[in-house]
Amino acid sequence: MLNAANQKLARLYPGDAIGRQPVHTFIAGGDTFTRDSAQKAGEDAIRLIDAFAPTAKTFAEIIGLPDDSILVETVSARMLKKLEREPIEDFRIDFEDGYGTRTDALEDTHAKLAALEVAAAMKAGTLPPFIGIRIKPMSRELHARGLRTLDLFVRTLVKAAKRLPDNFAVTLCKVMTPAHVKVVAQKCAAIERSLKLKRNAIRFELMIETPQSIFAPDGSVALLPLVAAGGGRVRGAHFGVYDYTALCGITAAHQHPRHFACDFARETMRVALAQTGVMIADGSSNLLPIPPHVPAAWKRHFDDVTHSLVNGFYQGWDLHPGHLPTRYAAVYAFYLAALPAATARLKNFFTKAEKAGAAFDDAATGQALVNFMTRALHSGAITIDEALESGLTERELDGRSFRQILAAR
Repeated sequence: MLNAANQKLARLYPGDAIGRQPVHTFIAGGDTFTRDSAQKAGEDAIRLIDAFAPTAKTFAEIIGLPDDSILVETVSARMLKKLEREPIEDFRIDFEDGYGTRTDALEDTHAKLAALEVAAAMKAGTLPPFIGIRIKPMSRELHARGLRTLDLFVRTLVKAAKRLPDNFAVTLCKVMTPAHVKVVAQKCAAIERSLKLKRNAIRFELMIETPQSIFAPDGSVALLPLVAAGGGRVRGAHFGVYDYTALCGITAAHQHPRHFACDFARETMRVALAQTGVMIADGSSNLLPIPPHVPAAWKRHFDDVTHSLVNGFYQGWDLHPGHLPTRYAAVYAFYLAALPAATARLKNFFTKAEKAGAAFDDAATGQALVNFMTRALHSGAITIDEALESGLTERELDGRSFRQILAAR
């Protein structure tokens, strides 16, 4: 009986996803994507910094970074370097709210053109590490349009590039029932067979932006059945702040990521999906950093991102190039401020664990510290030399399993 129960637990809860998780998803309309969109966004972000915060101190004062000259200078320098080197980690080409309603002929054209630009970016080496599209929901009115865009985009891309890009995903919005996920999974399976792609080559991210995606009609938590309906395709669940709060009856003036309704939904997501291997992501700030609102938008975005990080959401959504500086500033400040204590604790954990052997009983805390180091390193917040001060090796930072690290040692 225990064998059966433990095997089932291992299948349902394999642990945190292995590999890099992007710190954000940058979303822009499907009619605007070009092969150098990511680089242009980084250039736009730097121009905004030059105009509104030409010094590290000025930027720190706007966002409320603690008055620590070393932290301020380090965060600013690494943020600027990131904007030059890799301004966007995950780009989502949007054919839903950010695209709007167009004629079928026009959306067909934009889907094909966007796919060709992705193929060109793959060839030029300008594609962000993660890429994908968001399609219209599987509602009564829009499901046919959403499935058609998915089909046209993938077929055009594979025909032009001969493969899908690395870390490609389709974002399914306004998911309300497992049937919404299952029908897209069936469509993807048909596309894969037709194009001779590997099974489950097309992965999903679910938009959790309706009350029905938190609780099912019978009162049970809806999240695991939604993931299961994807048949192994679901890699992430992303929270949608504004649709969710609107559908909960919260007036527009109070729809923001730090509302209690959002905290409740996110915590439900976090608990329900913990250890399943499904990565979770937060939503976006809706105050855009457009003059003259740049300082206010930066401050709000910095605080929103910090709130997410403190509550265990290490990825979020960005809607404007001006959000990139505060995204990376918040992420880097979060990791750098906690780095000395995390380094000391991890060293101490390994010393204790090695003395106790593989039966060390606080592996969960050790794993959390290993995860901290790998996330900080992947994001660009810390250097490899700083990560190695924890006692981890480069190979161990790639593996990420605390128990495997101990066993190998």
